[in-house]
Amino acid sequence: MALPRDEVSKGMIAELADFEALLRSLDADQWATPSRCEGWSVGDVAGHVIGSMSDVVAGNLDGLGTPEVTAREVEERRGRSPEQLADECAEVRAAAEGLLAAFDDDAWNTPAPGGYEGTLGDGVEALWFDTYLHADDMRSVLGIATVRGDGDRASVSHIATELTKHSWGPATLAFDDLPEFAVSGGGGRRLDGDAFPFILAATGRGDPTTLGLDGSVNLYA
Repeated sequence: MALPRDEVSKGMIAELADFEALLRSLDADQWATPSRCEGWSVGDVAGHVIGSMSDVVAGNLDGLGTPEVTAREVEERRGRSPEQLADECAEVRAAAEGLLAAFDDDAWNTPAPGGYEGTLGDGVEALWFDTYLHADDMRSVLGIATVRGDGDRASVSHIATELTKHSWGPATLAFDDLPEFAVSGGGGRRLDGDAFPFILAATGRGDPTTLGLDGSVNLYA
């Protein structure tokens, strides 16, 4: 289950503002740097993030997140400059803010459109997580420090939801400075300490064995 509606709505908009600022700080050489996402440059990662949000606010939800749609989002924006994508980010952020303001609690808890497994709130939280983590995919190869904050909460909450879908656990995620999140009903193994190595391990970006886990924690394996 997603974090509270108000928290996710505000967090999503703030994350897009941070993403826009990141794009405006980059030059052409940084834009062309291979990212942590195999086969994608830093600019390609940005194209996916902005493309996904553009599709969402336009109501183009069928197949969102599939390899085919993701490839289309990237290809449509390939060749655009950091400033051009930052401008598009500002536009989709404004549209998303208006869209999110229209949802009440009943709408937030209805099934997400477009075939996503979960509630509308789960889907918005997944977009927040995706933006936060992909920003780090860009920063990590450019020597820019990871930005920690509310994105950690969204990421651990989202990962707990997805691991439950995968019947992983049961486990309790009890990381520093975050609320506890239950996986597959909670109980079981208790994971604590810094959340970020877990976020990386659960998304195929870090070594799970350093946390005493195996590859089954990777959502994308």
